[in-house]
Amino acid sequence: MVNELHVPQLRRVCDAAAFDFATTADIEPLDRIIGQERAIEALKLGLGIKDAKNRYNIYVAGGPGTGKMSAVESFLSRVSRDEEVPPDLCYVHNFESPHTPRYLELPAGKGCSLRDDMTALITRLKREIPKVFESDEFKARSKKIGERYTERRSKLLEEMEKQSRDLGFAIQRTPIGINTLPLREGGEPLSQEEYEALSEEERGAIREKQGEVQTLVQERLQEIARIDEEREEEVKKLAKEAVLFMIEPHFRQLSERYGEIDKAVAFLTDVRKDIADNLQQFEQTGNQTAKRSPFPFPVPQDDPFKRYAVNVLVDNCATEGAPVIVEQNATYTNLFGTIERRMQMGMAITDYSMIKPGSLHRANGGYLVLNANNLFRVGLSWEALKIAIKRREIRIEDPLQMLGYSTTEGLKPEPIPFRMKVIIIGSPQIYELLHFYDEDFPKLFSVKSDFGVEMERSEENERALAQFVRARCDEDEALLPFAPSGIAGIVEFASEIAGDQQKLTCRFGNLTSIIKEASYWATAGGDEVVSGDHVRAAIEQRDNRRNRIEEKIREMIARGQILVDTEGEAVGQVNGLAVLQLGDYAFGKPSRITASAHAGKGGIVDIEREAELGGHTHTKGIMILKGFLGERFAAEKPLSLAASLTFEQSYSMVDGDSASSTELYALLSSLSGVPVRQGIAVTGSVNQKGEIQPIGGVNEKIEGFFRVCKELGLSGDQGVMIPAKNVDNLMLASDVVEAVDAGRFHVYAVHTVEEGIETLTGLPAGEPDEDGVYDPETVFGRVVARLEAIREALKEEKEDEEREGSTSDGEAGASPQDESPDA
Repeated sequence: MVNELHVPQLRRVCDAAAFDFATTADIEPLDRIIGQERAIEALKLGLGIKDAKNRYNIYVAGGPGTGKMSAVESFLSRVSRDEEVPPDLCYVHNFESPHTPRYLELPAGKGCSLRDDMTALITRLKREIPKVFESDEFKARSKKIGERYTERRSKLLEEMEKQSRDLGFAIQRTPIGINTLPLREGGEPLSQEEYEALSEEERGAIREKQGEVQTLVQERLQEIARIDEEREEEVKKLAKEAVLFMIEPHFRQLSERYGEIDKAVAFLTDVRKDIADNLQQFEQTGNQTAKRSPFPFPVPQDDPFKRYAVNVLVDNCATEGAPVIVEQNATYTNLFGTIERRMQMGMAITDYSMIKPGSLHRANGGYLVLNANNLFRVGLSWEALKIAIKRREIRIEDPLQMLGYSTTEGLKPEPIPFRMKVIIIGSPQIYELLHFYDEDFPKLFSVKSDFGVEMERSEENERALAQFVRARCDEDEALLPFAPSGIAGIVEFASEIAGDQQKLTCRFGNLTSIIKEASYWATAGGDEVVSGDHVRAAIEQRDNRRNRIEEKIREMIARGQILVDTEGEAVGQVNGLAVLQLGDYAFGKPSRITASAHAGKGGIVDIEREAELGGHTHTKGIMILKGFLGERFAAEKPLSLAASLTFEQSYSMVDGDSASSTELYALLSSLSGVPVRQGIAVTGSVNQKGEIQPIGGVNEKIEGFFRVCKELGLSGDQGVMIPAKNVDNLMLASDVVEAVDAGRFHVYAVHTVEEGIETLTGLPAGEPDEDGVYDPETVFGRVVARLEAIREALKEEKEDEEREGSTSDGEAGASPQDESPDA
């Protein structure tokens, strides 16, 4: 029995009277995530497990427009609010190994405090230390030290001169050294002429004593050098004691302020020691006489006090709870930070103050959210992130070094402990690829949060959609409030996107677009509230912007350029329905499917497959069709026929099995000779048992054929035949529903092939009797008769071939004697 659907079955209408508010301004905005309970539970698990090995990171999978990113951000903002604020991150100079800066972790807000304290301290010391050297007391004590050592030096020189005279030599000091001059008996220096007049023995004796004198001079000069060193050391010691006495209160104060942080105290101790060991830089600060540059242009000078500064990478003083960082551009430097360089005298130089943080530093102690499409586009970022998670440390390196290239010598900052949860948001396809091809992925991302694309259409969720609309209106002050009829329109639109009367879509991005556009049309019309008419206008205008190709195809059908009949009857010809997807717009397109059956043994030929225009699923549908024919009509005798099936005027790839029932109806019509109503288009797949199975895009297919019929003229006999299992998926457009209500269009739901062929032909399909024989006046009876006729024709042809073969063999075997007249 044919099941024609009625208006209530074609679209589930939302009753605006069920909402107990005048406008959405009267209700509370949505403050929770709806329709994603499974995904939220997975998030709670992943965030709740604090694993020391960082294995319980999360991959959030879901289709586009499901609100994954906004839902995760909203959930994390609520979860992180009650968590502990992480420490500030700083880098400071490493006095033992300058190329390996050390990191400091300080309580939130203390990083900037330490930086400011160190800046103020160095500024004060630059001013006060030179005053120590200029003080009267320091100068007096330094003078006493100098006088004492000068006296010792003078005594040594006097002794040296006396001992030299005793050996007969005088000491002569020059700017470039000391000369030893031999003396004659009167104590006067011996002239060159007098020296040359001496005998060889006398000159030898003088040279021998001169050697002793020079040895004596060397010994005394060494002692004088030691005295000078002792004097310098004592002056340095005096200066160090004076400066330490002056700076000790300042460092004691800082040590008390940061006493609970061991690394900070160690840094202050190193700074104190380095200042005491490098007092000359403060002396130079006090000396206003600038050094003369050897170059005719200004040359930048390194600030010797920069190494005492604090580089604050992350300041969490304004952070509430744990940080939630969303990185949309996950390049290596954006994730791990970078070490900047500046050019000086043609060279690239750097220091720890030029270390810049990345998202990992800002998210440390909290949550880092990454976009999978962006992250995996840069392979280096993913590999480095895995290493960081496994090592549990954030290491700032040159990207070229990560790739194995040699680079100029640079800094190697001390790695920072890795303490965060990483959440990657992407498609289910990326998740499957990573799970299959990357052995590290399932170990490091043990939790999958799966966002669905639909939720139950319940009163609670319909109310939640109203609150969702209110929340969007709160976010954008330009949006008008929605009346109950407007909310009803949004609810019905949500079911349209879901393609199910029992479901609502979770693609909230699509809903938000319609909300904004409906508000625009309400504003343009001078209304203060968005009604259902405005929502329908927004949907119609959206479709109108996208349906140029659909209208062009309808025009070609109307002009006869694409052959589609919507009236009359034809043998072996049925209107099938396909869905064309153009970006974010899908529409139904009717196509003529024809079958041609004739005597032969070639079986069923799929022309699309032979032309390499048929996909694997379409080929499977054709093979299932053969199975149905074999079970129904060849249970005891072989199935002998030759037939071809094709989509007429199809020049592109055809795939899917939703037309398999249509192809079967065309073939049954061709075999039986019974004409098929051309005003009824067909969709649905079939199994080998003859059951009609549900398909996708049922609403687009019905609406597509309806609009073609409307273009050509509605006769009241046209309609679409769909699988009965698809009835719950119907959310047809209002113009289709109105046409059905007026009896100008029809929608039929069938369960089996028998119901379908009866609807198309008006004849009974036929049931076999006890002997398996069909009534000859039924469709199946006529099919059996045609198959039997083909079988008999093939049998006769075979017998004729055998007789011809026997005759040929007899003639070929006759001997010449048999053919002679005398035989």
